[in-house]
Amino acid sequence: MDRTITVVGHAAIDLLFDVENIAVHNESHPIINYDQYYGGGAANIAIAIAILGGNAQLISAVGGDFASSGYEAELEKHGVDLSLLYRFPDEKSTRAFVFTDRDHHQSTYFHWGASVKLKELDPHEVDFVHLATSDSAYNAKIAKKASFVSFDPGQDLVTYSKENLESILGNTNILFTNKHEIQRVCDMTGKSFEEILSMIETVVVTYDSSGSKIYNSGKEMTIPVVPVKALDPTGAGDAYRAGFLLAYTRNYSLEACGKIGSTVASFAVQNIGCQTDLPTWDIMKARYEDNFGKFPESN
Repeated sequence: MDRTITVVGHAAIDLLFDVENIAVHNESHPIINYDQYYGGGAANIAIAIAILGGNAQLISAVGGDFASSGYEAELEKHGVDLSLLYRFPDEKSTRAFVFTDRDHHQSTYFHWGASVKLKELDPHEVDFVHLATSDSAYNAKIAKKASFVSFDPGQDLVTYSKENLESILGNTNILFTNKHEIQRVCDMTGKSFEEILSMIETVVVTYDSSGSKIYNSGKEMTIPVVPVKALDPTGAGDAYRAGFLLAYTRNYSLEACGKIGSTVASFAVQNIGCQTDLPTWDIMKARYEDNFGKFPESN
């Protein structure tokens, strides 16, 4: 029986706009086309874990429009446990508005909606938790209650106080960042990268098309990307984390966890939207073997 992975953070409705130009002050430009997708880092990870065949639970704050948007039914269809959702009928659900011009420049607006309520809430006790982009005060509280903590501050890192960041890091077993965020973690805490590595058992740093590196017990492992024709890199990081964490709870080696994460990420980038082309475990295994050779045994 798989260990339940509880994922904390946003379940957002993404509205993606193709525009002629990004408007500045007092300008107006035509919208060429737009589409709506399901997103939000926490929900992306939870649904990817569920499609892979794992046990995923989502903790998120949602508004009264969550059911009518179809998002709730989508998560339930894939078996994501929604029993710990916080529901606020008078609030709107979280939304992201992303505008992309013909030269692929982007401008993004994010409406937290019901997620602003998280800071007021007292978290449940959970076993294995992944803290995705979310309210820093809530993340700091639930990190103290969980048996095992995986932490990915993501773009919300700029909203963290030093106190909340240090509190979470003090309870973190696995830290996920990209190459920019790890430097910001160092700057905000006043610690060197080596000091962060000495504090946290496993640190995973992603480097876009250059792959990722896993640091554990003085060892450094380099994990390559799985090459595919990428149409939308937006959900790659979330898919990587989903594959890595499920493999980790299934007792695969850290190197195998990274390669499984890289393989899952390769599916996420093939189509527009963060949840549109996610693989089952068997489909992931086939691509893994095409790129890395024989699929490993778990420990």
